[in-house]
Amino acid sequence: MPMITEHGTTVELGGAFYNPHTTLDRDLTIASLAAFDRTVDHLESYLDTFAATGIRGLRAASELKLAATINDRDTDAVRLIRQNIVSNGLESRCEVTNEDANVLLHQRRFDVVDIDPFGSPASFLAAASRSARKMLCITATDTAPLCGAHLNAGIRKYASVPVNNEYHAETGVRVLMGTIARALAVWDRGMSPLLAYARRHYVRVYTRVLKGVSSADKSMKELGFIAHCHNCGFREPVASLAPLIPDRCQICGHRMQASGPMWLGRLYDQSFCESVISELIDRESDKHAIKLATICRNEINVPTFYDQHLICRAVGISPVKIDGFIDLLRDAGFEASRTHFSGTAFKTDADICSIAGILAGSDVRTWAANRTKK
Repeated sequence: MPMITEHGTTVELGGAFYNPHTTLDRDLTIASLAAFDRTVDHLESYLDTFAATGIRGLRAASELKLAATINDRDTDAVRLIRQNIVSNGLESRCEVTNEDANVLLHQRRFDVVDIDPFGSPASFLAAASRSARKMLCITATDTAPLCGAHLNAGIRKYASVPVNNEYHAETGVRVLMGTIARALAVWDRGMSPLLAYARRHYVRVYTRVLKGVSSADKSMKELGFIAHCHNCGFREPVASLAPLIPDRCQICGHRMQASGPMWLGRLYDQSFCESVISELIDRESDKHAIKLATICRNEINVPTFYDQHLICRAVGISPVKIDGFIDLLRDAGFEASRTHFSGTAFKTDADICSIAGILAGSDVRTWAANRTKK
């Protein structure tokens, strides 16, 4: 029977699903749990809701000494998980359950609830938001609905209208986070985002769970829409679940399109990311995980990113080195940073006119005038 070893934990695969490309994410999970326990709040219990081989829960028990409940509805997977617990000598720290996820989540409480299903987590968020005492770790692999490529599916699953544009990956993250915030609010709970990212074909969110009506109300105030102009690229965040969305672009006059509701607040807690990086380094984790956490730590807090290549094509110039252009934005008095969402993208508090003007080395009014004529 095939076997793999991941950071000292050995598991038999036995036909159960195991994705070798997500070792990075499991490294980030362990580092995030360790960072939370060390800097935010003490953790004792962890639920791996869709366990397959059980590798994530086994690592939480082995490396962090957490009491891990490892669940899967498939009886063959449960049999394999039991074998893997015994082979790693973790019987005293691990419990195996063979339950429907929603039934288990409604019946019991855990410090950390980890939802990593095949597809959308939407149907499990209500129960997970009730079950988690301190922390939620949520994965979504249905990026087409989240990011606007399958619009109707996104509307059905997430009660949001995601627009498929150049920053669709970030839209997916923010739509998922908005859905989590609404699910928590039903139970009079709020959230404090710790780390969120989009990678390959999925989105992953880590957030602290905050108790109380005031926390729920505060989180709900972070929801809103993004009004986007497909002609010139201007975009504007508009807070509230019932806002007045501008009908026309203030730059070029073309019609704006609204996307949301979604989370407009921060995606990362910088001090938490710093702790995660420290944990990753100490644990000799995947170097790509360290790079991802580092970029997230350094990313400025604005609701969308810009794609430099797209703007350069519109301006009619060749792209420049992204780090050099970020320096130009900073020299002009704007905040700017790279973003993990794309190697050709950046975040800034500059508007599209200023960005295009700096790229083209021209008066920003020239850019605005040319876009208005189109």
